[in-house]
Amino acid sequence: MSAGPVVCIVLGTRPELVKLAPVIRACERRGVDYSLVHTGQHYSRALDGVFFDDLSIPEPDHHLGVGSGSHAEQTGEMIEAVEAVVADEDPEIVVVQGDTNSSLAGGVVASKLPTTLAHVEAGLRSYDREMPEEVNRVLVDHVADSLLAPTERARENLRAEGLPDERIVVTGNTVVDAVREHARVAADRSTVLDDVGVEAGEFLLLTAHRQENVDDPDRFGRLLEGVARYADRVGLPVVYPVHPRAAERIESSGVDVPDAIRTVEPLRYLDFLRLEDDAALVFTDSGGVQEEACVLGTPCVTLRDSTERPETVTVGANRVAGVDPESVVAAAEAMCDRPGDWENPFGDGDAADRVLDALVGSRSESDREVTT
Repeated sequence: MSAGPVVCIVLGTRPELVKLAPVIRACERRGVDYSLVHTGQHYSRALDGVFFDDLSIPEPDHHLGVGSGSHAEQTGEMIEAVEAVVADEDPEIVVVQGDTNSSLAGGVVASKLPTTLAHVEAGLRSYDREMPEEVNRVLVDHVADSLLAPTERARENLRAEGLPDERIVVTGNTVVDAVREHARVAADRSTVLDDVGVEAGEFLLLTAHRQENVDDPDRFGRLLEGVARYADRVGLPVVYPVHPRAAERIESSGVDVPDAIRTVEPLRYLDFLRLEDDAALVFTDSGGVQEEACVLGTPCVTLRDSTERPETVTVGANRVAGVDPESVVAAAEAMCDRPGDWENPFGDGDAADRVLDALVGSRSESDREVTT
């Protein structure tokens, strides 16, 4: 038994905060000793600090302040900084989530120290190795001791790569926990509809920030053109909270943002959740937003050539369109009137407890997994 915390949770981006918040709360509820390490991958007080407030989780025990840089620079700095914390704390378990550079750094560190590495959201695959996120998630899965898969499809992906069954537990996706815990709060507290001047059901929502989309001015321009064409066709405005990466690319490359698209500053979690819930349709290149829209019953169009969330497509909640304007419009037309009564493929909202059950025990064996 180590003298340090039972669990050390490493995170660095807002999607990780959202999806690990239920796990953090479950640790507190069940008296599991934990520490929280924030790498600083996405950090600014305006973006991350309010997320801690909205999600009702404590500030990190360690803030590493790594910030931006090339993939190699950022990941290398994170590995060095995370290693110092983990070596000093000597936790029994290091938990990482998803496919970020923070997840990769935490995974590399834990795999080389005498601690158990647990990967929340293991087994997702887009099969597009040009995506940095795909490389990250595959590498972390193959060094992890505990693979916490959100769905049966994710489990099968891991099995297909030769990873043993005894490492894999299907927990459901903690995004369901987070959305269900906060959607009602967002509806009660958020004034974002008035703030941006839209009415429920009478606007479209856009997120676009991924490297493969915004770093290529031609691709980014076509993406925006497709969304704007559909908006003009149906006479609805588009609300686009602009990620700092995308804002910098718009400024530096001269990408034109069509008049139909209203750009706004990045939003706090509850405000963004309210927009997702009340939008007529969501356009996104974010995996997490695909999941959240699916859980909320909001139709979604994915502005990428592939998705690691194929379950959303299978149940009819999402369509993968790429960025060709005609394809984007056609996908939006196919999704716009889709009733949001599809089956949620990501579990029952009890994923955080199943994660802890898999790591520290407590329930009977028959309750450890969820069928998704």
